Amino acid sequence: MADTNKEFDQVTAKCRRIFIDKMKDYGPSWRIFRLHGITDQLYIKACNIRQRQETGVSLVGDDIEGNLRAIVNYGVMAVIQERKGYADATDMSSDEATKLYDMVLQEAKELMVRKNHDYGEAWREMSKEGIVDMILAKIIRIKNILAHNGKTIASEGTEGNYFDIINYAIFDLIHYTNA
Repeated sequence: MADTNKEFDQVTAKCRRIFIDKMKDYGPSWRIFRLHGITDQLYIKACNIRQRQETGVSLVGDDIEGNLRAIVNYGVMAVIQERKGYADATDMSSDEATKLYDMVLQEAKELMVRKNHDYGEAWREMSKEGIVDMILAKIIRIKNILAHNGKTIASEGTEGNYFDIINYAIFDLIHYTNA
């Protein structure tokens, strides 16, 4: 487990750096995203990865690892948006946004540790393609839940799915790092 914790920290450090650098350019402008919009961003990134895995070609130069890092960051933003609601304008400082980012990422890590205990790190045996398929399935689940105004009958809500998306993207980044 110690290796997984270290690998988690290594790949998320790069995601965090990108998050902070983008806020230097744009500020926390992502606060205007409603859950539908941020979920669509996750969908676009996952579809791009799947297309790249299928064809091996990107005409705009997007790489798989960059898209996985974007999925981690959009996933963290989605959890923040779900908890705080969206804003009509930037309503927090970059420092506050970074503190919230760190809090959500820590929660994702704690969830990963619990699930790895129960599932025995089964993700290590999953293919990169299978992980992306799981991310896409979770996104489609979220879209369906949002279409039902967040109401579920027998399944977890959107926040649990966003956390799973974050962790699956991190697992795939670990796979690419160890390849």
